[in-house]
Amino acid sequence: MVEVAQRLHRQAMEIKSQNPSCAHQVLTHFCEDDLQLLCLQCTRSENHNGHQVTPIVQAASHHRQRFQDIIQSLKMQIKDVEGLKNIQNERIQTFREKAEARRQELTSELEQLNQLLLWDQQAAFSRLKDEEQDVKQRLRENIVVFENYISKLRGFMSHVVTGRAQSDSELLSTVKDFYKHFQSLRNPAIFPAQLRRETYNFPLLCSALQKVIQQFTVNVTLDPESAHPQLLVSEDKKCVSLLKKKQHTPHSLKRFTNSPVVLGCPNFNSGRHFWEVKVGEKPEWAIGVCKANLSTEARWSSVPRGCWRIVWQGDCFDVSGADSNFQQATRAKRIGIFLDYELGEVSFYSMPEKSHICTFRDNFTGPVCPYFYLGLHSEPLTLCSVTDFTGWP
Repeated sequence: MVEVAQRLHRQAMEIKSQNPSCAHQVLTHFCEDDLQLLCLQCTRSENHNGHQVTPIVQAASHHRQRFQDIIQSLKMQIKDVEGLKNIQNERIQTFREKAEARRQELTSELEQLNQLLLWDQQAAFSRLKDEEQDVKQRLRENIVVFENYISKLRGFMSHVVTGRAQSDSELLSTVKDFYKHFQSLRNPAIFPAQLRRETYNFPLLCSALQKVIQQFTVNVTLDPESAHPQLLVSEDKKCVSLLKKKQHTPHSLKRFTNSPVVLGCPNFNSGRHFWEVKVGEKPEWAIGVCKANLSTEARWSSVPRGCWRIVWQGDCFDVSGADSNFQQATRAKRIGIFLDYELGEVSFYSMPEKSHICTFRDNFTGPVCPYFYLGLHSEPLTLCSVTDFTGWP
């Protein structure tokens, strides 16, 4: 019965929508609350008691005005959306231009990288060829030593054969010297024909160096207690300047008193670490790492033992004493330093080009720390903060 009633109700509503009149009379009013057409009698029913009911003409005029407002609103929305669409179209073009510019940058970077790799390859092959020739020459010299020793052994053997045929007195008169020389015979040492693989390792490529910068950057500061009296360390311990006269400084066993040197913090006894130094247009400076526990005598030396540094003098680098893949480098305003303690390497890079300058190789047996030297008429040396780094974004 419920289903039948619902079906009859739906049919009645369909008939009502086709013929705008109710069971009582013609529809003449409109309920704003229910948005429904009503006859005059329905307006008085309880279903619409308290509702806003207006004549059809007035209600139609009201809703036509609302439709007009909605049309204006839709036009504004369409205009806004079309504007957004135009912005996106412009962004497509802009993005295409940026992508093309980035593509050209990558092409240029790859060309530079290929050129660097070619230079590194040529330098590595040249070093390998030099070492190959050196090893071959040493092997030939070693062979000559063996040949001479064989001749000497054959001479002794001939002497033994001759001695056996001598008379008793002749044999015994020379036997003492013979045994003395025979017991002094020692086989020549064999030359180990080995290539030093580390000589042909390539420096960090640009992309790898950028990962090093992002992952291993450390906050290095200057240690005023180690600074030479003629050096002025800034309050934030990030900059050091060379003064014309010495300052009155408190006594410290850590202080350099002979050369204008200052050490950095912290000390490193493990791990990998990267920092960057602004060197500017200075005529002479040196930066690197050194043993943190230098003796007083070593601090008196202009070039203390246990120091791995590069020196800029006039118009070229001096990396004397380095077991390095040194390449001649032009003046750089910033230098990146990468310390790999376990591998025993200190590498230097010209920034922001990220071109490799040289690599020192040694075995670190104790803590090391950053090292800074200022020559005459030098500009200040400044430690870069993380936000100053010239790495790629």
